[in-house]
Amino acid sequence: MADKKLGAYICKGCGIADRLDTDQLEMIAKREGKMSFAKQHDFLCNSDGVKMIQADIDAGDVTHLMIAGCSRRAKTDAFNFENVAMSRANLREGVIWVRPDNDEAQETTQEMADDYIRMASAEVNFMTLPSSSGEQGRTPHVLVVGGGLTGLTAAIEVAKTGYSATIVEKTEVLGGTAANLYKRIPNRAPFAAPQDSGIADLIKQVEDHDKITVHLNSTISKTDGAPGRFSADITQAGGSSVTEQFGAIIQASGFKPYDASQLPEFAYGKSPDIVDQLGLEALAKQANGGAIKRPSDGKAVENVVFVQCVGQRSDQEGHLSYCSGHCCMTSVKQAMYFKDANPDIDAMVLYTELRMPGAGGEDFYRNGQDKGITFTKGQVSEVVPGSGQITVKFKDLILNEETAYEADLVVLATGMVPNSGVNVEIDATQEEGEKEAAHEIEIPASESVLNLEYRQGPDIPQLVNGFTDSHFICFPYETRRTGIYAAGPVRRPMDMAQATDDATGAALKAIQALENAALGRAAHPRSGDLSFPSFRKEGCTQCKRCTVECPFGAINEDEKGYPQFNEARCRRCGTCMGACPVRVISFENYSVETVGQALKSVDMPDEFDEKPRILLLACENDAYPALDMAGMNKREYSAYVRIMPVRCLGSVNTIWISDALNSGYDGIILMGCQKDDDYQCHFVKGSEMAHYRMSKIDDTLKQLQLETERVQTYEIAITDIERVPKIINDMAETIEKIGMNPFKF
Repeated sequence: MADKKLGAYICKGCGIADRLDTDQLEMIAKREGKMSFAKQHDFLCNSDGVKMIQADIDAGDVTHLMIAGCSRRAKTDAFNFENVAMSRANLREGVIWVRPDNDEAQETTQEMADDYIRMASAEVNFMTLPSSSGEQGRTPHVLVVGGGLTGLTAAIEVAKTGYSATIVEKTEVLGGTAANLYKRIPNRAPFAAPQDSGIADLIKQVEDHDKITVHLNSTISKTDGAPGRFSADITQAGGSSVTEQFGAIIQASGFKPYDASQLPEFAYGKSPDIVDQLGLEALAKQANGGAIKRPSDGKAVENVVFVQCVGQRSDQEGHLSYCSGHCCMTSVKQAMYFKDANPDIDAMVLYTELRMPGAGGEDFYRNGQDKGITFTKGQVSEVVPGSGQITVKFKDLILNEETAYEADLVVLATGMVPNSGVNVEIDATQEEGEKEAAHEIEIPASESVLNLEYRQGPDIPQLVNGFTDSHFICFPYETRRTGIYAAGPVRRPMDMAQATDDATGAALKAIQALENAALGRAAHPRSGDLSFPSFRKEGCTQCKRCTVECPFGAINEDEKGYPQFNEARCRRCGTCMGACPVRVISFENYSVETVGQALKSVDMPDEFDEKPRILLLACENDAYPALDMAGMNKREYSAYVRIMPVRCLGSVNTIWISDALNSGYDGIILMGCQKDDDYQCHFVKGSEMAHYRMSKIDDTLKQLQLETERVQTYEIAITDIERVPKIINDMAETIEKIGMNPFKF
């Protein structure tokens, strides 16, 4: 571009000038990096250094700047310049901190730094400034789907901040499951007894708030649009419908109890005196603090058994493989119903393991013991209804013997099944014909919660257990549909205290999403990124790989089959860019060209120098931080590696591998996040897709008569501080054994 003005800024602080020839770095930036000018500064991140850069920007002397110093993950607040394109060369964590400080290593250490100057200069040379897509919209209104505890809390929290909220509840009353409880697990000290659910107060707050609208007996029949400008059709049971606009959506559709009739050994449904936990709550509400009576004959219960983990934490077909989180504390709470009404009642909790989560969990358990609740470690084999009492057969796990207990009432802890909606998504690793078949599956509208008008399916994709998919460690409320947040038991099993916190977090994220959308900025984890994907239509083959492989449903297709990018839905991971076989997809500040030119800018020694070159493409979310921390801990690794951070391993286009091999790199390492069901990939499917693509590279290497060991892909955790240097050093040893890349010659 004619108006592109390139400037390089080289920091001499943190020991960089003591270890490196910064005058040489400046010369390389200008001569080989094609930077218009280069400046050195003793401490570039201090106020004087930042002012120097800002003055050049304000004067119009630089629009594209390259900063050479510490890692691009460091000093982000100091180097936060607006309306410029920027790249960074990592000379501190990536060079001087990972190389020994001696004369023998000086030459290769300097070469390492020289190459990072070349790479960062080439990268910024091929960037353009992100500009508005024109799709921005701001609607300060949040749709909350579900009127239970989670939905009510979320709506109240949204309204407290001054935004509007609309609750859509499919039943005729608010409150959800919580409204059917007699009491709740206590959420405040001394955690001694069950307490009022508080649901009536929440309902009153909602009904009295002028910024909250409620639609009862209603469902969402259609959802379209994007963050900042969602459109939702709200349909009442009678058939009337209204369309409203929303900036973000919170799905709080809750759960339903597991159907215990699927477990014949527990005889649920064969006797009215065998109930699940919600059934016991109904009996307790009827008693209202008095004696709880058994349903069969109205007799006051004198002994009761609570059976834990019924159909839960089991790999048997039809069972729930997970723990539902609240059940143990719920059983203690319900046993207290009996003990508080009559201390002489025998209340036994049969368990294999007890889990009492939360700050007051242990206190609540101890208070249960003090009230005389019996806790017996046993594995129930059968529940047998009788004419008068019910027999619970179990193996006593302390005494290691089979035994039985007679009870008036048996309560089964059956667990949560999420109301997540329909889970239909096209698998990006399917063959093309299967992809099209998956796309043509008819989805019954009545089964869907959101009825999304997304090519990728009508609801939020689910995890293996049916809960809505989210990265539960790093950003728990984010789903794979940008601007749509899951909260409460639809996201993971939880009790009321956790659901309240969950609802608050989701409300704040929803507000953040609609405000980011108004500014054209990305959602987490690339919060604030203004870039978005575009494609060169004349080169597109309409293969649909970008559409299918996008983890977030950000790409639809127009009537001619060309991709339609939705900037507000996009997370800026670049998975579409990595998927494109004809390389027509790019971001303004991150593209096949920016990375490709950077990796090709490395000075490639000839065969007689015996200095191999290893390219490392490192995910910026886990692998690159691990490399930085290895540097901070002074973990040495080979001077022959050249590290290029990428937004996500899913953004890696195979042309980078081909170009690297053709340019003379002797080995290539890809480091991404953990994949599969327990994934750590910040972009969900990126690492998985990269592994899938790289699995096909072996055939290409064999065709080129290159060793398959030259390209290796790894799953890296952010804590792999010791492992990442070893992987690099192992690759260097491998290259030494198998020899240089013949294409180098």
